[in-house]
Amino acid sequence: MEKEEYKGVWIFAEQREGALQKVSLQILGKGRELADELGVELTAVLPGEGIKGLAGELFAHGADRVLAVEHAFLKNYTTDAYTKVVCELVNERKPEIFIIGATNIGRDLGPRVAARLETGLTADCTGLALCPDTANLLMTRPAFGGNLMATIICQEHRPQMSTVRPGVFEIPQGCRTGKGILEEIIPDLMPEDIRTDIVEIAKAAKQVVDIGEAKILVSGGRGVGCKENFSLLYDLADELNGVVSGSRAAVDAGWIDKAYQVGQTGKTVRPQVYIACGISGAIQHLAGMQESDYIIAINKQIDAPIMQVANSAVVGDMHKVIPELIAKIKEIKSMETTC
Repeated sequence: MEKEEYKGVWIFAEQREGALQKVSLQILGKGRELADELGVELTAVLPGEGIKGLAGELFAHGADRVLAVEHAFLKNYTTDAYTKVVCELVNERKPEIFIIGATNIGRDLGPRVAARLETGLTADCTGLALCPDTANLLMTRPAFGGNLMATIICQEHRPQMSTVRPGVFEIPQGCRTGKGILEEIIPDLMPEDIRTDIVEIAKAAKQVVDIGEAKILVSGGRGVGCKENFSLLYDLADELNGVVSGSRAAVDAGWIDKAYQVGQTGKTVRPQVYIACGISGAIQHLAGMQESDYIIAINKQIDAPIMQVANSAVVGDMHKVIPELIAKIKEIKSMETTC
């Protein structure tokens, strides 16, 4: 394999039921930065059925070219079908960088594609950049349980592949012309190519709020003490029209569902306001929330790591501080209503 044959930046544009996943736009923004630095084209690979209408949104957020791969077998994700069409496109067109969102689908697809292409894959990246000297992709991810950050380079094989956690990069503003090159591709897919049948798509009966979309998060950790004490956090979140989340310690203790976990093994969030209650601030947790616009930490320990990254740090017992905070918010609301 000659590395010089590979050129261009690709992102995997994941859609579900005809709607683009937000992580696709997030990695599209980072792909645009990398493509501009390299002086190459940015391509979005969009498999599905009846999905070419999504191309405009991809163009508006940075794509130069969209490969709309249309087939009935691609309507719903299956490992066999998606792997086959993606690998065939990569082998034919040879991109030098291929970025995939680390969703459930991306975490299944990425390793399978990388193995078939005989290249490397850096999973769950939280940072992507180009090496100033070689223009190799520098792929950064947490390692050793999140206790340090490792930067990985794929020097010998192409494409350089990574999966990126949702919420790590911001969605670029749709400020481009919305024009680009749309290629409609009909892949050669046969029933025998697919070893699994989708019998039924079952959706969760319980509606789960996506904490990655919340503007205000009230998050609890080990210092909350018990599940019952989380009621304080829900009261505060209700007053602020926010959402309650938690650290891994709170999830492991059974105080809050894993869907609401913030951190390396949970979700990466970027709310306008993040209120950390009884959270010490281990590096694994900080990796998931330190890009929040404004961080408020409530903790008994003045030297807790969370206090060092907070914009406002309150040293005290959260069980006393939060009721006073709720009372003050209610007072302000009452004054605004009176006025």
